[in-house]
Amino acid sequence: MVDRILAAAESGLESSLGRLFALLRIPSVSTDPEFASRCNEAAMWCAEALGDVGFDAKVHPTSGHPMVVAHGGPPAGAGMPHLLFYGHYDVQPPDPLDQWRAPPFEPRIEKDERGEDIILARGASDDKGQLMTFIEACRAWKSAGGGLPLPITVLLEGEEECGSPSLEPFLEAHAGELKADVALVCDTAMWNARTPAITSMLRGLMLEEVVISAVSRDLHSGMFGGPARNPIHVLARILASLHDDGGRVQLPGFYDGVAELPDEIRRQWDALGLDEAAYLGEIGLSQPAGETGRSVLEQLWARPTCDVNGIIGGYTGKGTKTVIPAKASAKVSFRLVGRQDPRAIAETFRAFVRERLPADCSAEFIRHGGDPAIAFNLGGPYFEAARKGLAGEFGTDAALIGCGGSIPIVGSFKRRLGLDSLLIGFALDDDRIHSPNEKYDVASFRHGIRSWIRILGEMRQLEGGGS
Repeated sequence: MVDRILAAAESGLESSLGRLFALLRIPSVSTDPEFASRCNEAAMWCAEALGDVGFDAKVHPTSGHPMVVAHGGPPAGAGMPHLLFYGHYDVQPPDPLDQWRAPPFEPRIEKDERGEDIILARGASDDKGQLMTFIEACRAWKSAGGGLPLPITVLLEGEEECGSPSLEPFLEAHAGELKADVALVCDTAMWNARTPAITSMLRGLMLEEVVISAVSRDLHSGMFGGPARNPIHVLARILASLHDDGGRVQLPGFYDGVAELPDEIRRQWDALGLDEAAYLGEIGLSQPAGETGRSVLEQLWARPTCDVNGIIGGYTGKGTKTVIPAKASAKVSFRLVGRQDPRAIAETFRAFVRERLPADCSAEFIRHGGDPAIAFNLGGPYFEAARKGLAGEFGTDAALIGCGGSIPIVGSFKRRLGLDSLLIGFALDDDRIHSPNEKYDVASFRHGIRSWIRILGEMRQLEGGGS
């Protein structure tokens, strides 16, 4: 049966691209209130598309942009797993517009430097192209397989690109409706164009802002320079002391709960053959700056970090102003792994700063949230079904990769719904997401549709589920 469904998807690829283009034309920029009506339009479009392939879809208003929830397939509890698929229909602003080769919301297919067909548009990869691979896979199951192969719930969000302020309350209020056995999240990438991937671990995140105050007002450096304490100097010294010369973070107990990478995982990552020089060279660097003795992939996926993301203080306009500022601030982020506790690290960071304050200085702290790292079950039946489906499509085993960033929805699913997630996507590292000239390979779109067809077929054969 799966071969028949794959053939249907293949013959309908041009129509699938046409539907993707229709969604890409909607400028669903979630962070800009001027586009609120267009976000609503995108939600309605997605609900209609899901309805066309056999789902009972509804647009749910929130305090922000709408959520789309759809249910389809056999009744839950009919002897097969119940899946929850997640994607987001909102996109980043397209600015700067003058750097686009074509208008960002007028999608088109063009050739890249490799001679491959690519879809050029804002949202092509993040995340409209990705979510449409799943919807089009479901369409092929309906047209050639007689209907959806197993119970499926779809959740499409409209605020992922602006921090998901409505998501947690929505999950809490609709927990019963969203009950499932496993979540499928498509907002991730392949290892390369020929090698699919399943994300096996996500680093956590903790965000802090520190404000150092000293003098009572901004001062003239000619009249007070020397005797007056400068908070920029104080802040700079503290920030510089966060790392030693080997790149290790100097907060006491920072590495508590950080395990060494298992040899099996290290061998798998080494076998991926990352060209570290090329990876760094593409961004103008020649040497990795993280912990000495750790590979780039280990630094990126399996080691914790501390980064200063912004420093503000004094006069930052054009020209000069000889001022000693009253305050200086910095925004700091910590990427977490293993069992590191975001709240404990926040308190340790604050103590670290306070211990290094000289006389006449004080520190204020603003916490911007955080989540722990997540490791996924790589031995369960859903993982095995996904791995088998991907191998069937690409002719090679999926790479088990880490993710240096965070995907908050995964933690939310675990926390609010008790759901584990499978992270499977078909983006590529050069898709320029969030940048001008965002693209999605037509081959990625095609393989994505075919992969989901295969994965759904494999999961259909699994018994039961907890729903």
